[in-house]
Amino acid sequence: MTDKEEVKGAGDNTEMVLSGKKSGKASLLDSGEDFEMLDDDDIDDDPPPLEDAGGGKKTKTEVPAEDQDTGPSAPLDEWMDILGNGQLKKKVLQAGNGPDSRPTKGQNVVIHLKTSLADGTLIEEQPELSFTLGDGDVIQALDLTVQLMEMGEKALVQADAKYAYGALGSLAPEVPPSAELALEVQLLDATEAPDLELLSPQERIALAGQKRERGNVYYQRGDYAFAVNSYGFALQVTESSSKVDISPEEEEELMDVKMKCLNNMAAAQLKLDHYEAALRSCVSVLAHQPDNIKALFRKGKVLALQGEYAEAIKILKRALKLEPSNKTIHAELSKLVKKHSEQKGAEQAMYKKMLGNPASGSGGMQKHQAKSSWGVSWKWLFGATAVAIGGVALSVVIAARN
Repeated sequence: MTDKEEVKGAGDNTEMVLSGKKSGKASLLDSGEDFEMLDDDDIDDDPPPLEDAGGGKKTKTEVPAEDQDTGPSAPLDEWMDILGNGQLKKKVLQAGNGPDSRPTKGQNVVIHLKTSLADGTLIEEQPELSFTLGDGDVIQALDLTVQLMEMGEKALVQADAKYAYGALGSLAPEVPPSAELALEVQLLDATEAPDLELLSPQERIALAGQKRERGNVYYQRGDYAFAVNSYGFALQVTESSSKVDISPEEEEELMDVKMKCLNNMAAAQLKLDHYEAALRSCVSVLAHQPDNIKALFRKGKVLALQGEYAEAIKILKRALKLEPSNKTIHAELSKLVKKHSEQKGAEQAMYKKMLGNPASGSGGMQKHQAKSSWGVSWKWLFGATAVAIGGVALSVVIAARN
């Protein structure tokens, strides 16, 4: 399976979203993965900001000034351009209970949803779709527009593919690639999300697992920033303190979900070229699971991308020792060894160029010294001869005088 393959269940349905009742549905990717793909592991404590995506904190929804309405409800039969780009519009069909009844990010909401193509073809109808507002549990079109709806309000939403299922489309629900959608939405209920500290261990495990699965869907669709966001929410669940007793087995299961989130987040961060964040994610996994193959492999990749070939080779050799038959590790290691060799060769060539050729310099110096030595010897011999001749002449003169 490749990064961009569609996954059955990638649509936003009640099995994927979160509500007060949590289910323990198995991960979409638990069947295994290639190392370049995603299976069960990754995350960062500080997910990058997302375009038009919630951050998970329960803060009051910020509505653009032009979208705020001081009256009991927004005008009927009038389109609201939510983002100002014409790609996401909302029209009130039935007035709600006033602006004060609008839900806020972090709340669990329930809506009645009819999803149709732009030509009116009905795709699916969900009488009670539940999700956490602002957590990215559903398509962006819903996450953004429901924040602007009043309790009881019914609205029609026109969404460009960018804010729906994108260029890939979806298998469940069955949506063609790059399809614009018409959504008929009615806000039925909004309640505060349950206190994580009061959830039972099994509820926390199920909630974290569902957030992770949503991240896996985003990853396989190529929406890596949203994947990081979902893994971040899953981590918050696994790392929250608890006022409920937890058994060693449940604690181990919760830790396993956390390690999978961290590993998967590292994969998404690598796709986003967030190398330092990916490295932190891998280090966090290895702190608890030193022999985690995927974390070792991804740490090696990050170090290689940062030019730390020697350290990367060391990490990958360790991973290969743990799993000698893994062809992906073999290929990556061979590639790095070659790059490291080329790097050392280039460095040696650079040093030679900077320092010159020591051998030729030494030979030249020896020749110069030999020449200089001969020059000195010849001058000394000539001087000595001259002195000797001068001495003989002086002796002849003295003898003649006598």
